[in-house]
Amino acid sequence: MKSEDTPFEGGPMEGRVLPVLLGPTGHPPKTYRIPVPGAEGGPPTVLVYRREPRGHSAKLGLPRGWKYVYDPEGRKDSRLRWPWSKPDTAPGDRAEGGPEGKPDDAHG
Repeated sequence: MKSEDTPFEGGPMEGRVLPVLLGPTGHPPKTYRIPVPGAEGGPPTVLVYRREPRGHSAKLGLPRGWKYVYDPEGRKDSRLRWPWSKPDTAPGDRAEGGPEGKPDDAHG
């Protein structure tokens, strides 16, 4: 299997570069979970890193590699993401009564 040296940003892995196995599409996984044993027999913790593009090419805007960014919340993506699905929004992201909150008005 192929691997790619991928940098990590933020959290305890700041500045480290690890070889990450690539999937069948040639991309590393979207999330990278690192189990860390607890100190002196305490509960173990899991560090969660999310994949982001390292940069984009000038002409086509394609990703020029990947990096992992620390996600302190470590939320779990358990549902499928379809192209026609609405994006997740946290409560309070939109202002009440904004343009997204109004129903469509066909009469202008």
